[in-house]
Parts: sequence; C-alpha cells; structure tokens
Amino acid sequence: MFKVRVRTPSRLHITLIDLNGSIGRIDGGVGLALNEPFVEVVGRVGDEVSVNGGLNNDRFKEVALALQKHFGFAVELEVLSDYYFHVGLGSGTQISLAVASIFSQLAGKEMDVRELALLVGRGGTSGIGVAAFECGGFIVDGGHSTKVKSSFLPSSASKAAPPPVIARHDFPDWDVVVVIPGLLGAYGKREVDLFSKSCPIPLEEVREVSHIILMQMLPAVVEEDLDAFCKALSRIQHLGFKRVEVQQYDVVKKLIESFEGVGMSSTGPTVFTFTDTNARSMLKDIESFFREEGFECRGIITKARNEGAKIELQEVES
Repeated sequence: MFKVRVRTPSRLHITLIDLNGSIGRIDGGVGLALNEPFVEVVGRVGDEVSVNGGLNNDRFKEVALALQKHFGFAVELEVLSDYYFHVGLGSGTQISLAVASIFSQLAGKEMDVRELALLVGRGGTSGIGVAAFECGGFIVDGGHSTKVKSSFLPSSASKAAPPPVIARHDFPDWDVVVVIPGLLGAYGKREVDLFSKSCPIPLEEVREVSHIILMQMLPAVVEEDLDAFCKALSRIQHLGFKRVEVQQYDVVKKLIESFEGVGMSSTGPTVFTFTDTNARSMLKDIESFFREEGFECRGIITKARNEGAKIELQEVES
C-alpha cells in the first residue's frame, strides 16, 4: 500500500502583462514562488473521499470528488498545512495540483504538470501558479494566442491551457515581507466583472509594463539588483491591469503611495515587498499602517522558492 505526500509553494502574482490583445496574444504574467505559506497534504486510496484537517476542507473535497470520476477510485486526504483562499496567494491552484498529483501517483500514471492543470482547470489566464508548482523561481509566462482564447477572463473562468513559460530564473536570496490585510479579495462574479469592465487595457500602458519587465525587472533579478527591482515593482502598481486591481482597495492604494517598493499580489488584497537588511522593521511598519487605518492583518517573512512542489510516493504497512 502506498501514500503520497505533496508540499507545494505559494506564489506572488506581480502583474498580468497584456489585457489589450491587439498584437494577437492576451494575458501574460510575472510572478514568483514562495517557501511560505505552503500546502502540504498526504493522500492514500480509500473507500470514499474524505478530508481531515486544513482551512479549506471543502475545496480539497471538491477537487478530490471531481478527480475520483476521472481516475475511478477515491482518496483519503490528510491536510497538514494550507492557507487562506481568495487573498492573492494562489491557494486554489496549489490545492488543485497537489490533489491531482496524489491521484496520478496512486494511479501509477506519469502526468506532467500541464496535463494535471488541464485536468483540474487551472492556468487558463495566468500560468504563474502552475509554473510555481512545476519549477519555482521567478517566472514570466507568454500568455495565450487570441486564436485559442479571445476573451478577457480570470483563470477561474477560463478553460484555456496553461500558457508557455518564456523566462524562468532563480530569485535572489532577499527576504520577502508578505502581509494579508483583513479585506475581502476579488473572486467569482466580482473578479469576472473586474476583467469585463476594465478591458481592453490601453495599449500604451501595456507597452510600458512590457518595457519595465524586459528592461528593468528581469535584469534586476539576474543581476540581483534589489533597488532596480523595487523601482520596477513600484511603477507597475500604477499601470495596466495592476492599476485596476489596486484601485479596488483604497487602503492598499494609500499604502502603495506611502511605501516605496510595495506591490499587491494578483487581485489582492495581499501586499508584499523585498529587502536584504530590515525585514522585521518593514513588516512592523506595514502592519502598523493597516492597523492605524482600521484593518487587522497577518504578516510573515519568507523567501522565494527556487524549486517546485515536492512529491513523495511512500510505501506504508497495510
């Protein structure tokens, strides 16, 4: 008898690149994998789907029930660690891919991450979460051809295949300060409406975002230039679809205007910054800002994860 243990990263989604589409492609994304928070789950074949532990019990069960129909057997899942949904850290993709990996391993099927993502319907807009699971690091994906995806939709509402990764680099050993304020993130109809009401994004903004990513942010990662990276991050918050995402939250907008080098992940509300010297004081300053504005928050200091999910097939006594 076997069990499968999976530990995934989380991810920061820095920005979508092109929600204009005039060049024949849409989407595109930039982001990086994180060590914490993470999903860790153990699964084995069972008589029926069951889930013990975790914050997102219903989500694990929903994915497992759908995959039971595909693979023809049920699994018992023990969630050792997970993290909150709809805060901008990509837990939906990591949970889905973790459970899909458990099924494929127990079935004895060699399936790559893109196959698993298609099976569970992830990566239809941004490919950052799928690539974070696969290989970690700092990731740029190339979006989708308008021949296969012509509408502006979030990943949760898109059935497109995950986009190609066009750049991937190990991320420097900087501290990553992550703060989750007590705000309701965008999901479901609200997230779909955010796309439909705001797109297409003006082409000039798409061009500027692309220029910053290619000629400032990517070189800063390779050359480990923290100052240049943070300047690029700050500028991106005021451009393109990231500008639209930030404008949902007055308090996040105020934070970004008050602190240099702070970004918001995905549609929010999680914010983040990078440092190589004073992570604890930066965390304290951002937490104090939110509390002074009347919002509770949770903060951590972590590092980028330069490898993907860890998947172990273990033999156990029956």
